[in-house]
Amino acid sequence: MGTPIIALIGATAVGKSAVAVELARHIGGEIINADSRQVYRGMAIGTGVPSEEERGGVLHHLYGISKPDDDFSLGRFLTAAKCAIQDIHERGKTPIVVGGTGQYVWALLEGWNVPEVAPDPDLRQELMERAEADGREVLHKELRRLDPAAAELIHPNNLIRTVRALEVVVTTGRPFSAQRTQTAPPWDIRITGVSMERDALDSRIEQRVDRQLEVGWIDEVRSLLAAGYSSSLSSFRSIGYREIAAHIESGMPFDEMRQTIIHKTRRFARTQFAWFRHDDERITWMDADEESEQLAEQTQAALGL
Repeated sequence: MGTPIIALIGATAVGKSAVAVELARHIGGEIINADSRQVYRGMAIGTGVPSEEERGGVLHHLYGISKPDDDFSLGRFLTAAKCAIQDIHERGKTPIVVGGTGQYVWALLEGWNVPEVAPDPDLRQELMERAEADGREVLHKELRRLDPAAAELIHPNNLIRTVRALEVVVTTGRPFSAQRTQTAPPWDIRITGVSMERDALDSRIEQRVDRQLEVGWIDEVRSLLAAGYSSSLSSFRSIGYREIAAHIESGMPFDEMRQTIIHKTRRFARTQFAWFRHDDERITWMDADEESEQLAEQTQAALGL
């Protein structure tokens, strides 16, 4: 059995970060971010990065490590996360991987070997323009023709992954699916999930969006735009950023902006349920109705820590 690693997963707004901090205090752990949007600097409010106070003195890794105009890839995440895990283990601590980006979580825990193909900005732009003109289903149909196995794994609505798979196929001349293999990681992996009823989660999402707006989310986006970062950047696909940019630049009414953000966040939470299934026997589920400290204690007991 390898060195231990804990994964704490679940949908957005269920309270993963608070539970992770309490768990880290209990077991001597450090937290590794597995949220694809929390890697960007200057976007802490809208992506829900824990504040210094919320971190409670626990070391957090891979938050705010990339500029907003970088295309942060799955491959970069895996490299950085593995380095962080090794560093934490060498200091006698336990890594706690926390996040809601299913692709990041399972790629790390299942040992995906991602094709090391550099992004092709021109090809990517061409594919994105085709999707905008003809619809994303056209690109997914092309992927199904070129690489049926990859198309089976990628949802037709997931434009980013569809474009990346096509990019790899066109660049290398080989199927994307044939280049992504798995190597079992050398860790003792224990996974716990935090969940709540959907109606309760919908309510919490609305409360969270309102809190983010109250503490300066609009000013955060205004600062990014003033620094020269375009709302067309990949980082601005994080829910809410383009809506707030439209409010600032084009006069989208505040109420319309707010309702759109809430709706998109709720819809995003539904997609996360597909990545983190309650019938997945690898996951020990906890009910988010409890306080974070009690959840941490339950997690510690359930995972035998």
